[in-house]
Amino acid sequence: MYIKVLTVSALNSYIKKVMDNDFILSNIHVKGEISNLKIHDSGHIYFSLKDEGSKINAVMFRRDAEGLEFLPENGMNVEIAGRISLYLKEGSYQLYCTKMTQAGIGELYAAFLKLKERLEREGLFDAEHKKPIPVYPRRIGVVTSPTGAAVRDIINVARRRSRNVDILIYPSLVQGPAASEELIRGIRYLNSIEDIDVIIIARGGGSIEELWSFNNEALAYEVYKSKKPIISGVGHETDFTIIDFVSDRRAPTPSAAAEIAVPSFEEFNGRISNAESRLHSLFDSRLVYKKNMLERFRNRLELNNPTNYIVNGYNFIDNLKTRLNHNMQMVLNMKKEQLGKLNAVLNAHSPLNVLNKGYSIVQDKEGNVISSIDRLKTMNRIYITLKDGKVETNVSFEGE
Repeated sequence: MYIKVLTVSALNSYIKKVMDNDFILSNIHVKGEISNLKIHDSGHIYFSLKDEGSKINAVMFRRDAEGLEFLPENGMNVEIAGRISLYLKEGSYQLYCTKMTQAGIGELYAAFLKLKERLEREGLFDAEHKKPIPVYPRRIGVVTSPTGAAVRDIINVARRRSRNVDILIYPSLVQGPAASEELIRGIRYLNSIEDIDVIIIARGGGSIEELWSFNNEALAYEVYKSKKPIISGVGHETDFTIIDFVSDRRAPTPSAAAEIAVPSFEEFNGRISNAESRLHSLFDSRLVYKKNMLERFRNRLELNNPTNYIVNGYNFIDNLKTRLNHNMQMVLNMKKEQLGKLNAVLNAHSPLNVLNKGYSIVQDKEGNVISSIDRLKTMNRIYITLKDGKVETNVSFEGE
């Protein structure tokens, strides 16, 4: 009997052809709740559509998404028109959505929003309650599944960034009814260890059902009461849980949580080198600035040197002295000339000049000139001034 053996590609192509030619699958209407929503930069929308018992992957391409009258969100109930087809590369079927209308918010998402609103009113999300993440921790505690990709990502990132940080793993369930209690026990245990500097709570991405353990109210209060700072690294960047809002720092992924908790040794050395370079640059700039300032002060000091004032003062005094001597000499010459003129006038009118002609002056003892015989008769002694001297003599008259 001949058996035809198909390749995987041929099998998937056959299944795709069957689906594409099925009347119901090629024109189908489905209702459900959106989860795992991702809006790509290209404009395509990727998500899952689920109900209480199952889910299906879905995509809405940009040309159809541009016609939406609302922005899809996780937990939103929608009705979708489209077709079911096979994605050949992965061999998985998915819903290709052409139209979407809003039907309401899913029960889980509504419960999430209700709890979030209540805890926010109680102040569990307030910034003043956030504890600072240590810059250089020595030991980090991690609460996560010991077999998941999240713990491997955290260890790899931490070891790559620094070999000086110890990591203590507390193995815990991260999904299912018992997961929240185990996560709470992990936080309590790591808080009891004195040298734990920071705690990471992490798991990989998933649907709202798979992440529901992290929306537990008791877990939220345990995170809030933790003495150690807590970093939440749950899901992917678009996934949000209650502990993301309560924790001291939210990381979009487990790897990002490790990057926040563990400082990079290379970055640390780089910061030191940059700081050293800036210090040298600042020192050199400061030194140049001080040298320039010193040079300006020196120039100003030379310009205002008191020696210059003294020298200029001496020059000023010498100029004054020269002008004074010149003026004094001019005044002296003028006075000499005036004196000569007065002396000539005086000599011209001096009675002493008469003495040179043989005349004499007769005076009493008080120096009064005696110019008459009557006055002379009353004198006993007189003084006679001649041209070459003065003589004293007695007065006598003949015939008396």
